[in-house]
Amino acid sequence: MRLSLQITAEAKPVSGERVVFVAKGAEEGRYLRGEVSPAVFDGRLGYILGLGKLADLELDDVRRIGASVVRTSKDKEAVSVDLEELASSELDLPKVAQAFFEGVLLGSYSFDVYRSQDDKNRSKLNEVVVFVPERHLDAYRDAVAPAKVLCEAVALARDLINEPPSVMTPRRFTEIAQEVAQRTGLELRVWDEERVKEERLGGLLGVAMGSNEPPRMLRLHYKPAAKEPSSKTVALVGKGITFDSGGLSLKPANGMMTMKTDMSGAAAVLAAMSTLAELGCKHEVFGYMALTENMPSGAAQKPGDVLRTRLGKTIEVLNTDAEGRLVLADALALAVEDGAEEILDIATLTGACVVALGVEIGGLLGNSSALIDSVLEASRVAGEDLWPLPLPKRYKKHIESEIADMKNIGAAGQAGTLSAGLLLEEFVSGVPWVHLDIAGPARSESDDGYLTKGGTGFGVRTICNWLC
Repeated sequence: MRLSLQITAEAKPVSGERVVFVAKGAEEGRYLRGEVSPAVFDGRLGYILGLGKLADLELDDVRRIGASVVRTSKDKEAVSVDLEELASSELDLPKVAQAFFEGVLLGSYSFDVYRSQDDKNRSKLNEVVVFVPERHLDAYRDAVAPAKVLCEAVALARDLINEPPSVMTPRRFTEIAQEVAQRTGLELRVWDEERVKEERLGGLLGVAMGSNEPPRMLRLHYKPAAKEPSSKTVALVGKGITFDSGGLSLKPANGMMTMKTDMSGAAAVLAAMSTLAELGCKHEVFGYMALTENMPSGAAQKPGDVLRTRLGKTIEVLNTDAEGRLVLADALALAVEDGAEEILDIATLTGACVVALGVEIGGLLGNSSALIDSVLEASRVAGEDLWPLPLPKRYKKHIESEIADMKNIGAAGQAGTLSAGLLLEEFVSGVPWVHLDIAGPARSESDDGYLTKGGTGFGVRTICNWLC
């Protein structure tokens, strides 16, 4: 990322070209959390960053404070930020430092590929100088590198999601995965449409039938330099529907406008995998990305068709717009075959999850309470809110089919996210597994804190915190 971060304990500048920001805790109703108030420092205009009550401060508040610096300074080339008072909070200092830098870097993200060069909204900011007490210098300096690694990964995911769907096809996504693998030392296996047929990936093939774009199944493999006794073999599985029209169960026009976002799970997997070496991950990690479009045509799968998946289980397709679970079924089966001891899948899977949790919180389902707890803790540190949902066995009747092992939809108007999770559970063969439904938070409809309108890269930092 082009933004330069400098950390110093030298005297605070009150002259020169930089705009000054000073973080302050609440005082007599002033400096409430999130407020950015104009102020004068030795005759120069600057801003006070409201921290609110320091005792109540959370890490995600710190990220938002970092983002407010860059959002307020788009017309400036350099700013200085005094964080001395922030150091008085009870939060873990290294985590505070990293969260602030994450907010600055994520808040500076923009997707400008298709904008003209004279765009007046493009930020000019290229340098942020941070002033901290000398005793905290090392903590802040050490936090810069991991913050940059994580934020560059989130930016990669956002870029993938924000590209137009006729550009970010399965084949183009594969080319970028090849570039990432070469740059980061990952092993990449690519299965083209012929190999997908040979390997009996019936769920992926069924969804791909209606598209002129051929499907791809990608597997990235990361091996740590040395395994530790606590090291595990972990699989990440991402849904990669590069455009979802709904297939023959066609979406309305408004429902298709943001459906390039439907590959956010695969984008998160690729982005997270790109960080593992730099973050020193001790686990062996496989990353699976099932890539295809879901389109209507004379060759498309039809409601009533039955697909035979990699595992041999059959799924009756009664709604072609419930396609994500079909491609994930094959990818989950591959993860089990490769010896995964824990599996995390991530997908923009159900509109029902948005109804239940809104657009800022993802759903979390799984078959292992210990694994659910560890992912929840990782999401809390990342500031990516997840909410646990149940997988009640009695609801399996919702996916019972008249003619196949299961059907790809649940009971009308009931527990849509849970029935999708119950179908996915059929393909993990008892391996500890969690499913992240990110249909809501995968996209932001406005600039909000460190989020920029468009793809958010939700899940990348949670996965990295969990693994590393």
